[in-house]
Amino acid sequence: MTVFDLLKDYLGSGRIRVDKAKLSGFRATYHDPCNYGRKSLELFGRAYYEEGRWVMDQCFDEWIDLYPNRGIQYCCGGGGGTLLTPYSAERTHYGRRKMEQIRRTGADLVVVPCHSCHGQLKAMINELGLEIQVKYLWEVVADALVLD
Repeated sequence: MTVFDLLKDYLGSGRIRVDKAKLSGFRATYHDPCNYGRKSLELFGRAYYEEGRWVMDQCFDEWIDLYPNRGIQYCCGGGGGTLLTPYSAERTHYGRRKMEQIRRTGADLVVVPCHSCHGQLKAMINELGLEIQVKYLWEVVADALVLD
């Protein structure tokens, strides 16, 4: 079971509920990680493109999809944990391209389901001095969660 399956099950069954109003102050976008998309399709025959978007739809009244997206999404440069490798120039090259893609949306929040992407995007935002937040997909669910 993936985090996507878990969130879809819990939200879809009503086991947990979210309130979109709790996230209404954000202009959010969603990043498709290479590992959950292209690599997952190649290795396991299944890409996870729609599941994250479905969760985003549950948490936000409106959000902006990046272009290009899904199988032709720009890599953030964080794949394989490059923050911990000596490939800083390569990581920065791809990261700048990704940040420009995010900037074009006007988003102040980028949502990701991948730890490597999360770390890379935060590093690039800090490096470039941008005013953009990065949150995990399950983190925005937690932020919008309705507690009875």
